Amino acid sequence: MELGIEWPVSPMLAKAVADVPDPDGKGGPYAYEPKWDGFRCIVARDGDEVELGSRGEKPLTRYFPEVVEAVRKLLPERIVVDVELVVRAGDRGAQRLDWEALAQRIHPAESRIKRLAVETPAEIVAFDLLALDGQSLMGQPFRERRARLEKELAHLATGDPVHLTRITTDVAEAREWFETFEGAGLDGVVAKPLGAAYQPGKRAMLKIKHHRTADVVVYGYRVHKSGEGVGSLLLAVYGEMPSWGRSESGGAPEGWPGLDPDAGEGLALIPVGGIVSLPDTMRRALVAELEPLTTHDEAGGLVRMGGAPSRFSAAGKDSSFVPLRPDLVVEVAFDQLEGHRFRHAVSLVRWRPDREPHSCRIDQIDRANAYDLGQVLVTG
Repeated sequence: MELGIEWPVSPMLAKAVADVPDPDGKGGPYAYEPKWDGFRCIVARDGDEVELGSRGEKPLTRYFPEVVEAVRKLLPERIVVDVELVVRAGDRGAQRLDWEALAQRIHPAESRIKRLAVETPAEIVAFDLLALDGQSLMGQPFRERRARLEKELAHLATGDPVHLTRITTDVAEAREWFETFEGAGLDGVVAKPLGAAYQPGKRAMLKIKHHRTADVVVYGYRVHKSGEGVGSLLLAVYGEMPSWGRSESGGAPEGWPGLDPDAGEGLALIPVGGIVSLPDTMRRALVAELEPLTTHDEAGGLVRMGGAPSRFSAAGKDSSFVPLRPDLVVEVAFDQLEGHRFRHAVSLVRWRPDREPHSCRIDQIDRANAYDLGQVLVTG
C-alpha cells in the first residue's frame, strides 16, 4: 500500500492520571474525548486494499470482514485513521458496548468469523487522522488533524457502522461524560493536547479511568506458568446462579464453584474474574498458605478441576485450577462490572479476614447507571 507513512503503525498511547485536567493545565491546551473500550486499531485503506492493525501491530483484518467492507464504502480512497473497534448490544434506546461479544470475534475458524460478523457486527469509532491521499499528517497539530478528519467524515449518516467520536474543549462537559457515559460501557475520558503531533508508541495523551473496590471470595487458583507458585487467584461472589451458569441437568458445569447450600437457597458462588498480577514472593508463599483450603484424593494428590480454556490461550495450555474451600475474602480494585464479570483484570488491595464470605454479594458491588450508547455516538 502507498500510504505516505510506514506501515504498520504503533498507535499513540495515554498516561493514566487521577482527574480530568483543566484545559489550560500543564501540557495543554487540551481537548477531551470519551474513552472507548474496545480494540484499538489503525485502519489503512488504499483503494480496495484494507488493513486493520492492532495496538501490537498485529493484523485484525481477517476477523472483521464487515468492517473491511464498511471502510471500503465509507472512508476515503487513501487514508490511515486511528479508531476503536467496538460491538454494541441491547435494544435501541438502551444500548451499551459489549466487550465479551467483541472478544469472541477473535477466533481461528473461518466459519465462525463469518457467522459472528452477521450476529455481532463490529463498528469503528474514529478519533485521529494519520495520513490522507498518500501524505502523512502525523507532524501536524492535533487540532488540524481533527478538523481534517471531521471534513472527511462529514458525509456519515446515523446508522452507518463508522462513527466520528465526540470532542469538547469544555472541561465541565468532559467531567459530565466521565460520570454518565460509563453507563453505556465506556471507559472514562481522554485528554489530548491540541498542539501535539501524533507520536506512535508514546504516552503523549492523558487518560482518566474509573476505579472502584469490592470484597470477593477466593475459590481457587491456577499454578504459575513456571510450574511453581500461584499464577492467578480465581474470584467469585454470592448471588443467584445465572441461567448460563447451569448445565442441562440443572447443576453447575465443570469448573464452576456451583450452588452453595450454606449461603442460602438458590445462592451460588458466581465467578467474576481473577487476580493475575502478584509479587513473586507472594506467588511462592501462597501455595503453603492456601494448602489447608485444598482437597486431596485418596492417594494424597492435590485435586484439580478442569477449566474452560481462554480463546486467547495457546493450544494445549493447561487451564485447570486448584479448587479452594471458599473461606478467604480479598478486597480488589476494578473499573467496571459488566454482567457477572469484571471487564478487565483486577488488582489485589488487601486481604479481608474480618469479612464473612457469604456477605460478599454481587448486588452490593457498585455499578454505573445505565446510559444509552446511541446518545454517545451522536456527534452533532
